[in-house]
Amino acid sequence: MLPFIAKRLLLMLPTLIIISLVGFIIIQAPPGDFVSSYVAALQKQGDVIDPELIVGLRSRFGLDQPIHIQYWRWVSNFAQGNLGYSMSLRQPVADIILERLPFSVTISLLSLVLVYLIGIPVGILSATRQYSLADYVATVIGFLGVATPSFLLALVMLWLLFVWTGNAQLGLFSQEMQNAPLSWAKALDLLSHIWLPALIVGIGGTAGLIRTMRANLLDELPKPYVTVARARGVGATKLLYKYPLRIAINPVISTVGYTLPDLIEGEVLVSMVLGLPTLAPILLKALLQQDMFLASSVIMIQAILVLIGTLLSDILLAIVDPRIRGSV
Repeated sequence: MLPFIAKRLLLMLPTLIIISLVGFIIIQAPPGDFVSSYVAALQKQGDVIDPELIVGLRSRFGLDQPIHIQYWRWVSNFAQGNLGYSMSLRQPVADIILERLPFSVTISLLSLVLVYLIGIPVGILSATRQYSLADYVATVIGFLGVATPSFLLALVMLWLLFVWTGNAQLGLFSQEMQNAPLSWAKALDLLSHIWLPALIVGIGGTAGLIRTMRANLLDELPKPYVTVARARGVGATKLLYKYPLRIAINPVISTVGYTLPDLIEGEVLVSMVLGLPTLAPILLKALLQQDMFLASSVIMIQAILVLIGTLLSDILLAIVDPRIRGSV
Protein backbone atom coordinates (compact mmCIF):
# COMPACT_ATOMS: atom_id res chain seq x y z
CA MET A 1 0.00 0.00 0.00
CA LEU A 2 2.84 2.43 0.80
CA PRO A 3 4.39 2.21 -2.71
CA PHE A 4 0.91 2.77 -4.16
CA ILE A 5 0.40 5.93 -2.05
CA ALA A 6 3.95 7.14 -2.77
CA LYS A 7 3.42 6.86 -6.53
CA ARG A 8 0.17 8.81 -6.31
CA LEU A 9 1.88 11.52 -4.27
CA LEU A 10 4.68 11.79 -6.82
CA LEU A 11 2.14 12.18 -9.63
CA MET A 12 0.55 15.09 -7.77
CA LEU A 13 3.71 17.20 -8.06
CA PRO A 14 3.82 17.62 -11.88
CA THR A 15 0.05 18.10 -11.86
CA LEU A 16 0.38 21.02 -9.45
CA ILE A 17 3.19 22.52 -11.53
CA ILE A 18 1.07 22.40 -14.68
CA ILE A 19 -1.96 23.87 -12.87
CA SER A 20 0.14 26.69 -11.42
CA LEU A 21 1.65 27.52 -14.81
CA VAL A 22 -1.61 27.46 -16.75
CA GLY A 23 -3.48 29.37 -14.03
CA PHE A 24 -0.82 32.08 -13.79
CA ILE A 25 -0.70 32.56 -17.57
CA ILE A 26 -4.50 32.81 -17.83
CA ILE A 27 -4.63 35.37 -15.01
CA GLN A 28 -1.97 37.42 -16.79
CA ALA A 29 -3.60 37.05 -20.22
CA PRO A 30 -5.92 40.12 -20.12
CA PRO A 31 -4.25 43.39 -21.14
CA GLY A 32 -2.85 45.57 -18.38
CA ASP A 33 -2.26 44.66 -14.74
CA PHE A 34 -3.42 45.59 -11.24
CA VAL A 35 -1.64 48.94 -11.33
CA SER A 36 -3.36 49.82 -14.61
CA SER A 37 -6.78 49.00 -13.10
CA TYR A 38 -5.93 50.89 -9.91
CA VAL A 39 -4.76 53.99 -11.77
CA ALA A 40 -7.81 53.92 -14.09
CA ALA A 41 -10.13 53.79 -11.04
CA LEU A 42 -8.37 56.79 -9.46
CA GLN A 43 -8.49 58.78 -12.69
CA LYS A 44 -12.25 58.19 -12.93
CA GLN A 45 -12.53 59.92 -9.54
CA GLY A 46 -10.63 62.91 -10.93
CA ASP A 47 -7.31 62.20 -9.19
CA VAL A 48 -4.06 63.15 -10.90
CA ILE A 49 -1.50 60.33 -10.78
CA ASP A 50 2.23 61.00 -10.78
CA PRO A 51 3.91 58.79 -13.44
CA GLU A 52 6.73 58.08 -10.99
CA LEU A 53 4.18 56.64 -8.58
CA ILE A 54 2.98 54.23 -11.27
CA VAL A 55 6.55 53.11 -11.96
CA GLY A 56 7.18 52.70 -8.25
CA LEU A 57 4.06 50.56 -7.76
CA ARG A 58 4.97 48.28 -10.66
CA SER A 59 8.49 47.91 -9.30
CA ARG A 60 7.22 47.21 -5.77
CA PHE A 61 4.95 44.38 -6.87
CA GLY A 62 7.35 43.06 -9.52
CA LEU A 63 4.99 43.87 -12.37
CA ASP A 64 7.79 45.43 -14.38
CA GLN A 65 9.45 42.02 -14.79
CA PRO A 66 8.83 39.53 -17.66
CA ILE A 67 6.04 37.05 -17.03
CA HIS A 68 8.38 34.08 -16.55
CA ILE A 69 10.28 35.92 -13.82
CA GLN A 70 7.01 36.91 -12.15
CA TYR A 71 5.86 33.28 -12.27
CA TRP A 72 9.10 31.93 -10.82
CA ARG A 73 9.08 34.54 -8.08
CA TRP A 74 5.51 33.66 -7.10
CA VAL A 75 5.76 29.86 -7.35
CA SER A 76 9.07 29.69 -5.47
CA ASN A 77 7.64 31.80 -2.65
CA PHE A 78 4.46 29.72 -2.66
CA ALA A 79 6.48 26.53 -2.23
CA GLN A 80 8.11 28.09 0.84
CA GLY A 81 4.76 29.06 2.34
CA ASN A 82 4.96 32.73 1.36
CA LEU A 83 1.78 33.38 -0.63
CA GLY A 84 2.60 36.99 -1.36
CA TYR A 85 0.74 40.24 -0.74
CA SER A 86 -2.74 41.06 -1.98
CA MET A 87 -2.56 44.30 -3.93
CA SER A 88 -6.34 44.84 -3.86
CA LEU A 89 -7.05 43.99 -0.19
CA ARG A 90 -3.67 45.31 1.02
CA GLN A 91 -2.86 42.46 3.36
CA PRO A 92 -0.92 39.18 3.18
CA VAL A 93 -2.57 36.54 1.02
CA ALA A 94 -1.97 33.88 3.69
CA ASP A 95 -4.05 35.83 6.23
CA ILE A 96 -6.92 36.21 3.76
CA ILE A 97 -6.93 32.51 2.88
CA LEU A 98 -6.61 31.34 6.50
CA GLU A 99 -9.61 33.48 7.40
CA ARG A 100 -11.88 32.08 4.69
CA LEU A 101 -10.52 28.63 3.85
CA PRO A 102 -12.12 26.86 6.87
CA PHE A 103 -15.59 27.92 5.71
CA SER A 104 -14.98 26.72 2.13
CA VAL A 105 -13.57 23.38 3.31
CA THR A 106 -16.36 22.88 5.86
CA ILE A 107 -19.10 23.50 3.30
CA SER A 108 -17.47 21.21 0.72
CA LEU A 109 -16.79 18.38 3.19
CA LEU A 110 -20.23 18.60 4.76
CA SER A 111 -21.74 18.49 1.27
CA LEU A 112 -19.59 15.46 0.43
CA VAL A 113 -20.84 13.65 3.54
CA LEU A 114 -24.44 14.47 2.65
CA VAL A 115 -23.87 13.25 -0.93
CA TYR A 116 -22.78 9.79 0.21
CA LEU A 117 -25.12 9.48 3.20
CA ILE A 118 -28.11 10.19 0.96
CA GLY A 119 -26.96 9.04 -2.48
CA ILE A 120 -25.84 5.47 -1.67
CA PRO A 121 -28.93 4.35 0.35
CA VAL A 122 -31.36 5.95 -2.11
CA GLY A 123 -29.47 4.40 -5.05
CA ILE A 124 -29.64 0.95 -3.42
CA LEU A 125 -33.36 1.39 -2.71
CA SER A 126 -33.98 2.51 -6.28
CA ALA A 127 -32.13 -0.52 -7.73
CA THR A 128 -33.67 -3.14 -5.44
CA ARG A 129 -37.16 -1.70 -5.94
CA GLN A 130 -36.90 -1.18 -9.69
CA TYR A 131 -40.01 0.34 -11.34
CA SER A 132 -41.63 0.94 -7.96
CA LEU A 133 -42.95 4.30 -6.74
CA ALA A 134 -39.71 4.85 -4.76
CA ASP A 135 -37.67 4.18 -7.90
CA TYR A 136 -39.68 6.66 -9.96
CA VAL A 137 -39.42 9.33 -7.24
CA ALA A 138 -35.65 8.82 -6.94
CA THR A 139 -35.29 8.97 -10.73
CA VAL A 140 -37.22 12.24 -11.00
CA ILE A 141 -35.26 13.78 -8.12
CA GLY A 142 -32.02 12.59 -9.72
CA PHE A 143 -32.82 14.16 -13.08
CA LEU A 144 -33.94 17.44 -11.46
CA GLY A 145 -30.84 17.57 -9.26
CA VAL A 146 -28.45 16.98 -12.15
CA ALA A 147 -30.22 19.43 -14.47
CA THR A 148 -30.62 22.34 -12.02
CA PRO A 149 -27.60 24.69 -11.69
CA SER A 150 -26.47 25.25 -8.11
CA PHE A 151 -26.78 29.05 -8.33
CA LEU A 152 -30.40 28.76 -9.53
CA LEU A 153 -31.15 26.32 -6.73
CA ALA A 154 -29.63 28.78 -4.24
CA LEU A 155 -31.94 31.54 -5.50
CA VAL A 156 -34.98 29.25 -5.24
CA MET A 157 -34.03 28.16 -1.71
CA LEU A 158 -33.59 31.78 -0.66
CA TRP A 159 -37.05 32.60 -1.98
CA LEU A 160 -38.60 29.59 -0.21
CA LEU A 161 -36.82 30.49 3.03
CA PHE A 162 -38.19 34.01 2.81
CA VAL A 163 -41.73 32.74 2.10
CA TRP A 164 -41.65 30.30 5.04
CA THR A 165 -39.84 32.38 7.65
CA GLY A 166 -40.08 35.97 6.39
CA ASN A 167 -36.30 36.21 6.60
CA ALA A 168 -33.67 35.51 3.96
CA GLN A 169 -30.52 36.62 5.75
CA LEU A 170 -27.33 35.96 3.81
CA GLY A 171 -24.09 34.71 5.31
CA LEU A 172 -23.06 32.03 7.79
CA PHE A 173 -23.78 33.93 11.01
CA SER A 174 -26.62 35.90 12.51
CA GLN A 175 -26.16 39.66 12.59
CA GLU A 176 -25.42 39.70 16.31
CA MET A 177 -22.79 36.96 15.91
CA GLN A 178 -20.90 38.46 12.97
CA ASN A 179 -18.13 40.05 15.04
CA ALA A 180 -18.54 38.01 18.22
CA PRO A 181 -15.49 36.08 19.54
CA LEU A 182 -15.30 32.31 19.12
CA SER A 183 -17.64 30.52 21.50
CA TRP A 184 -20.09 27.62 21.66
CA ALA A 185 -22.91 30.05 20.90
CA LYS A 186 -21.16 31.21 17.73
CA ALA A 187 -20.44 27.59 16.70
CA LEU A 188 -24.12 26.67 17.16
CA ASP A 189 -25.12 29.76 15.20
CA LEU A 190 -22.79 28.63 12.38
CA LEU A 191 -24.38 25.16 12.36
CA SER A 192 -27.83 26.71 12.13
CA HIS A 193 -26.80 28.56 8.94
CA ILE A 194 -24.28 26.31 7.21
CA TRP A 195 -26.72 23.46 6.50
CA LEU A 196 -28.45 25.42 3.71
CA PRO A 197 -25.37 26.09 1.52
CA ALA A 198 -24.07 22.57 2.22
CA LEU A 199 -27.39 21.08 1.12
CA ILE A 200 -27.56 23.26 -2.00
CA VAL A 201 -23.99 22.42 -3.01
CA GLY A 202 -24.54 18.70 -2.41
CA ILE A 203 -27.84 18.27 -4.24
CA GLY A 204 -26.28 17.95 -7.70
CA GLY A 205 -23.69 15.44 -6.49
CA THR A 206 -26.34 13.46 -4.60
CA ALA A 207 -28.53 13.23 -7.69
CA GLY A 208 -25.62 12.02 -9.82
CA LEU A 209 -24.56 9.48 -7.19
CA ILE A 210 -28.09 8.06 -7.00
CA ARG A 211 -28.03 7.44 -10.74
CA THR A 212 -24.53 5.91 -10.60
CA MET A 213 -25.33 3.61 -7.66
CA ARG A 214 -28.58 2.47 -9.22
CA ALA A 215 -27.01 1.70 -12.61
CA ASN A 216 -24.04 -0.19 -11.09
CA LEU A 217 -26.20 -2.31 -8.83
CA LEU A 218 -28.67 -3.12 -11.60
CA ASP A 219 -25.73 -4.38 -13.68
CA GLU A 220 -24.68 -6.77 -10.89
CA LEU A 221 -28.02 -8.14 -9.66
CA PRO A 222 -28.83 -10.28 -12.77
CA LYS A 223 -25.36 -11.89 -12.92
CA PRO A 224 -24.95 -15.66 -12.45
CA TYR A 225 -23.08 -15.47 -9.13
CA VAL A 226 -26.05 -13.66 -7.59
CA THR A 227 -28.47 -16.26 -8.98
CA VAL A 228 -26.35 -19.12 -7.62
CA ALA A 229 -26.08 -17.53 -4.17
CA ARG A 230 -29.84 -16.96 -4.10
CA ALA A 231 -30.43 -20.60 -5.13
CA ARG A 232 -28.23 -21.76 -2.24
CA GLY A 233 -30.58 -20.04 0.18
CA VAL A 234 -28.57 -16.92 1.03
CA GLY A 235 -30.87 -14.30 2.53
CA ALA A 236 -31.77 -11.31 0.40
CA THR A 237 -30.14 -8.72 2.69
CA LYS A 238 -26.97 -10.76 3.26
CA LEU A 239 -26.74 -11.54 -0.46
CA LEU A 240 -27.07 -7.88 -1.40
CA TYR A 241 -24.39 -6.56 0.98
CA LYS A 242 -21.95 -9.47 0.68
CA TYR A 243 -21.74 -9.82 -3.11
CA PRO A 244 -23.22 -7.34 -5.65
CA LEU A 245 -22.96 -4.24 -3.47
CA ARG A 246 -19.24 -4.77 -2.84
CA ILE A 247 -18.62 -4.76 -6.59
CA ALA A 248 -21.08 -1.99 -7.44
CA ILE A 249 -19.58 0.30 -4.81
CA ASN A 250 -16.18 0.51 -6.56
CA PRO A 251 -17.21 3.02 -9.27
CA VAL A 252 -19.07 4.99 -6.59
CA ILE A 253 -15.91 5.33 -4.49
CA SER A 254 -14.00 6.44 -7.56
CA THR A 255 -16.46 9.32 -8.00
CA VAL A 256 -14.84 11.07 -5.02
CA GLY A 257 -12.14 12.14 -7.47
CA TYR A 258 -14.56 14.24 -9.53
CA THR A 259 -17.34 14.81 -6.97
CA LEU A 260 -15.06 16.97 -4.81
CA PRO A 261 -14.12 19.27 -7.74
CA ASP A 262 -17.80 19.57 -8.62
CA LEU A 263 -18.61 20.47 -5.02
CA ILE A 264 -15.87 23.09 -4.92
CA GLU A 265 -17.13 24.57 -8.19
CA GLY A 266 -20.68 24.54 -6.83
CA GLU A 267 -19.49 26.13 -3.59
CA VAL A 268 -18.00 28.99 -5.60
CA LEU A 269 -21.31 29.79 -7.31
CA VAL A 270 -23.44 29.25 -4.20
CA SER A 271 -21.14 31.42 -2.08
CA MET A 272 -21.49 34.27 -4.55
CA VAL A 273 -25.30 34.02 -4.48
CA LEU A 274 -25.65 33.60 -0.71
CA GLY A 275 -22.91 36.08 0.20
CA LEU A 276 -20.83 33.57 2.16
CA PRO A 277 -17.41 34.53 3.60
CA THR A 278 -15.56 31.85 1.64
CA LEU A 279 -12.79 31.96 -0.95
CA ALA A 280 -15.23 32.43 -3.85
CA PRO A 281 -15.99 36.17 -3.52
CA ILE A 282 -12.34 37.17 -3.07
CA LEU A 283 -11.33 34.96 -6.01
CA LEU A 284 -13.82 36.78 -8.23
CA LYS A 285 -12.62 40.15 -6.95
CA ALA A 286 -8.98 39.19 -7.46
CA LEU A 287 -9.64 38.08 -11.05
CA LEU A 288 -11.55 41.25 -11.90
CA GLN A 289 -8.81 43.47 -10.45
CA GLN A 290 -5.96 41.28 -11.79
CA ASP A 291 -4.59 40.72 -8.29
CA MET A 292 -2.36 37.90 -9.51
CA PHE A 293 -0.86 36.81 -6.18
CA LEU A 294 -4.25 36.42 -4.49
CA ALA A 295 -5.98 34.83 -7.48
CA SER A 296 -3.14 32.40 -8.21
CA SER A 297 -2.86 31.34 -4.57
CA VAL A 298 -6.61 30.70 -4.23
CA ILE A 299 -6.61 28.64 -7.43
CA MET A 300 -3.64 26.62 -6.17
CA ILE A 301 -5.31 25.98 -2.81
CA GLN A 302 -8.43 24.73 -4.58
CA ALA A 303 -6.31 22.56 -6.88
CA ILE A 304 -4.56 21.03 -3.86
CA LEU A 305 -7.94 20.22 -2.27
CA VAL A 306 -9.08 18.55 -5.50
CA LEU A 307 -5.89 16.46 -5.70
CA ILE A 308 -6.29 15.43 -2.06
CA GLY A 309 -9.82 14.27 -2.86
CA THR A 310 -8.53 12.28 -5.82
CA LEU A 311 -5.80 10.72 -3.64
CA LEU A 312 -8.35 9.69 -1.02
CA SER A 313 -10.48 8.17 -3.76
CA ASP A 314 -7.52 6.12 -5.03
CA ILE A 315 -6.66 4.93 -1.52
CA LEU A 316 -10.25 3.89 -0.79
CA LEU A 317 -10.43 2.01 -4.09
CA ALA A 318 -7.17 0.22 -3.27
CA ILE A 319 -8.55 -0.79 0.13
CA VAL A 320 -11.85 -2.05 -1.29
CA ASP A 321 -10.36 -3.77 -4.36
CA PRO A 322 -6.88 -5.35 -3.84
CA ARG A 323 -6.55 -5.80 -7.62
CA ILE A 324 -6.02 -2.06 -8.00
CA ARG A 325 -3.04 -1.76 -5.65
CA GLY A 326 -1.68 -5.09 -6.93
CA SER A 327 -1.57 -3.80 -10.50
CA VAL A 328 0.62 -0.81 -9.61
